[in-house]
Amino acid sequence: KNMPGYQKVCKNCKRFVTGSVCPACNLAEFSRSWKGVVYIIDPNDSEIAKILNIKSPGRYALWVK
Repeated sequence: KNMPGYQKVCKNCKRFVTGSVCPACNLAEFSRSWKGVVYIIDPNDSEIAKILNIKSPGRYALWVK
């Protein structure tokens, strides 16, 4: 399901995660309380990725509790 409370997000990098460890930062601290979504395709050519300090492509939450 694509709504807050059902998908977990890494508390460290804010990336959406389906497994037990975040593939981006290798941590296992998650939250189901998040708001907003941004898709980063090319972090090297994205102003939003630079502002949010995102280094790898993926789906990220804008706010994580």
